[in-house]
Amino acid sequence: MSQVPWDKVISFSGLDIAKLILTALVILLVTKIQLFHDRLSALLIALPLTSLLAMIWMRVDKQDPERIANHAEGTFWFVLPSLPMFLVLPWMLRNGWGFGTALAVNCVMTVVLFFGLVAILKPFGIKLL
Repeated sequence: MSQVPWDKVISFSGLDIAKLILTALVILLVTKIQLFHDRLSALLIALPLTSLLAMIWMRVDKQDPERIANHAEGTFWFVLPSLPMFLVLPWMLRNGWGFGTALAVNCVMTVVLFFGLVAILKPFGIKLL
């Protein structure tokens, strides 16, 4: 991985503020919908809203199509290790685990699965890190 230019990451333009507000608004609306209809909220979140927004913002920023394609492909591989969490977490919560403990265990599980996926894909020429 290349060196992250932190000075550029933490500086904000007017467009960055607009992106932040719009993105936060989308997430806020989905969480508000969840108060009344958990399945509709789940459907909206299942649409990869953050990835879609990120790709839209990349396009607005006139990023190269290859970078957008790399982002989309990387997102596919990074989602895979997180999928078990959406089955294990509900099971743990329904079986008496506390929310914080269950969430922490699932985060650790996801990280372990991620590094396992990195190791599995490396021989096939798919480099995630």
